[in-house]
Amino acid sequence: MMKKIGLVGAVLLFGILFGQKKEQLQQQNAELKKQIAGINSQLAKTRSESRLSVAYLEGVKKKIELREKVYQNTQKEKRFIEDDIYLRQLEINRQNRELAVLRQNYAKVLVNAYKNRDLKNKVTFILSSRNLGEAIRRVQYLRFYSDYQDKQAAKISQAADLLKRSIEERSKSVQQKEILLANQQKEITTINVEKQQKEKLLAEFKKNENTLTAELKQKQTQSRKLEGEIRSIIAEEMRIAKAEEEARKKAEAEKIRLAKEAAAREKAKIDAENKAKAEALEKERLRAEAEAKKAADLMAKKEAEEKKRAEEAAKSAATARDETRRQAAAKEAAEAAERSRIANEKLAAAKAAEAELDRKKEADKKAADSKAMTSFGVSSNAAEGFAQNRGRMTMPAYGTITHRFGRQAHPVFKNIVEDNIGIKIAVSKGTTAKSIFPGVISKINLSSDGSRFVTVKHGDYFTVYANLSSVSVKLNQQVSAGTPIGVIGEDFDGTYTLDFQIWNGKTLQPMDPLGWIN
Repeated sequence: MMKKIGLVGAVLLFGILFGQKKEQLQQQNAELKKQIAGINSQLAKTRSESRLSVAYLEGVKKKIELREKVYQNTQKEKRFIEDDIYLRQLEINRQNRELAVLRQNYAKVLVNAYKNRDLKNKVTFILSSRNLGEAIRRVQYLRFYSDYQDKQAAKISQAADLLKRSIEERSKSVQQKEILLANQQKEITTINVEKQQKEKLLAEFKKNENTLTAELKQKQTQSRKLEGEIRSIIAEEMRIAKAEEEARKKAEAEKIRLAKEAAAREKAKIDAENKAKAEALEKERLRAEAEAKKAADLMAKKEAEEKKRAEEAAKSAATARDETRRQAAAKEAAEAAERSRIANEKLAAAKAAEAELDRKKEADKKAADSKAMTSFGVSSNAAEGFAQNRGRMTMPAYGTITHRFGRQAHPVFKNIVEDNIGIKIAVSKGTTAKSIFPGVISKINLSSDGSRFVTVKHGDYFTVYANLSSVSVKLNQQVSAGTPIGVIGEDFDGTYTLDFQIWNGKTLQPMDPLGWIN
């Protein structure tokens, strides 16, 4: 029984896991095929626009990698299906054995029923009871026996249905495997075709190696010249910016000096205006303090007299005259206490008035400072910096990155080493390069190969958009993130490629753009 439960549980658990894994693999394959379709579309454009393109070769390589991932996923899915078929066959075998036992037992029941089929035998069986109670029990027995027959027949029917469903599920899995194997064969055929395409493309590169190598070396010479131009431009920009910053600081310092002088004059005026008020409030406070002291002394004197009178009254019997005096003294003491309270309130009000005058004077002085700074044009700069957005800026154009930053071997000609100061992005014809961050157009230059490059200043950082066929911005124009800079031009190999760079103006060094853009 435990073995049966374990097998059923294993089949159910595997069925759930198989469904989940299968769905995940199918979703992955759908996404991979979507990427493959996108690459195919891009390759169709690139191939029609170029001769021998590194971008085209990279696209073919990427497509083969994705195809191989699809094949690996189908291999995993095939193993899941095979495991499912195996477990379902085990379950079918178990159900067959169980059904055989049920049928064998039911056959015995039918044989016994046939032997005792005569109604007289049943009646005789009931009538031969020794008493009424036994007769009732025999009737119940016959009813239970009949129900048992029906239940056994229902069990056989249910077991047969389960067996039928298990066989159908197994058949579905077998069909799925056959379809999967057919698709796998198609994938293998496609991968082989694409590998042949890649080898053919590499052979074309090798056949034209001398021409392409010469063009590539010429392009590298132009790139080094461009690097020198950019470095000079940025150095000059930083020199001008430094001079402007020093002049700005000097002018700002002069503004601050004049503003402070104006503020000092305004503060002196405020002090003069408040001096008389302060003196009057001080006199009022001193008068209030004197009144409060006098009232307090009087109250203390009256309290002492009242205490003395009370002590004398306690020593001798009080007379009517003593009572009158006592009442008069109590009244005087109460009046003295009230005068003391009023005097203290006046003193507190006088102190509060002095404090309020001091607070207002300080507030007026601060306002005078702020007014003077604003009048003389002194302001603060709270602009968010380029460096603070590192890793959050968007791509200048979307396409295939064919060359990465730094020193590395050429993707095809391994004997050629490239030293890239930026990244190269292969795009479709007509694609526009866009600014990755707000800034100012500092330079628009014409390269030696006839293309244009634009330098955008972002504080101490610069972005460079090179190999443009046309430019859509003007010198000193303020640009935002996403502002079109220009249309990307054709490279020497026939592809449309953007040469994108990021420079640190302080160090005059290029940086890897992939560390800055998202």
